[in-house]
Amino acid sequence: MRRLPHVVDSGRRVVDSGGARTRVQPVRALIALGGNAMTGPDGGASPQDQDRAVAEAMEHVADLVAAGVDVVLTHGNGPQVGNLLVKNELAAAVVPPVPLDWCGAQTQATIGFLVLDALDRSLAVRGVDRRVAALITRTLVDRDDPGFTRPTKPVGRYLPREDAQLLVQHGQVWEDRGAKGWRRVVASPEPLEILDAPALDALCAAGFIVVGAGGGGIPVVRDPDGLLRGVEAVIDKDLAAALLARQLAADVLVIATDVEHAILDFGTDRARPLGRVTPEELRGHAADGQFTSGSMGPKVEAAVRFVEQGGTRSVITSLRHIGEAVTGDAGTVVARPEPLTTLAEGDRPS
Repeated sequence: MRRLPHVVDSGRRVVDSGGARTRVQPVRALIALGGNAMTGPDGGASPQDQDRAVAEAMEHVADLVAAGVDVVLTHGNGPQVGNLLVKNELAAAVVPPVPLDWCGAQTQATIGFLVLDALDRSLAVRGVDRRVAALITRTLVDRDDPGFTRPTKPVGRYLPREDAQLLVQHGQVWEDRGAKGWRRVVASPEPLEILDAPALDALCAAGFIVVGAGGGGIPVVRDPDGLLRGVEAVIDKDLAAALLARQLAADVLVIATDVEHAILDFGTDRARPLGRVTPEELRGHAADGQFTSGSMGPKVEAAVRFVEQGGTRSVITSLRHIGEAVTGDAGTVVARPEPLTTLAEGDRPS
């Protein structure tokens, strides 16, 4: 068990109570766990692989909780949804495929169950008496998002034409990708609101460590009659994490991935890790094409958005450094510049 002494010292925030006294509350950190936290070292997504990977990830999370940080968790679900899509394909001639929003709901429940058990065990070892709750969470998207008319997000595996055509008959959109075969494409709309954030906030207030908005949340739209319905789409989990962090008034957003920093000039002999940057500086690097859209790009965008919209700090780093990330001592740290202080007239040296 790794101790995080610096987190204990800095993991508090002062809250204005409206009177002469102030209340001190734990820093609230939203930790967005990447796919590497849910699969084996080789990307394997068997039940055994996932169970071991989640157990290891929760050791790091439990260290943060034991150090006094108020933790909220969200997670990816790409490999898990991929497995469900394969089952859809293999059984398409026998039973109708399960819609993509259903796949999202199923993986939220499965991963949430693994996190509950693993984090309960890790907290018990540390003598921490906290309960964990996972909530099936919906994310509102615009029913008129252009992605629904021009889907571009590839999901699942490549298939031969004849197998893909069977799924097209079930209403799915597949594209010919040449020698590799056919691949399904879906909408990836912008997340507008984490609809169940108030329930997550209530659980936090009741003392629970909460898990929500897994895989970016289950995508839903609001029809003209005001009613909600699920849609076939994939929401970027990092953008949803930034939105959830803002709705839950988190102080810090930590995007845990498989590298310790975002890298400039990645893959070249000029490659170098990116340390502390302002939102404007990081947007400039993104505009220069430094981050790929399918990998680091969404993480960078999420980190920038959170700080631009009022968050104190966001950090991109590896899972094993999330403790130091909360204190700002690890990873690529996105924050506003420290304000310059001036000496009062009476404090100036003579």
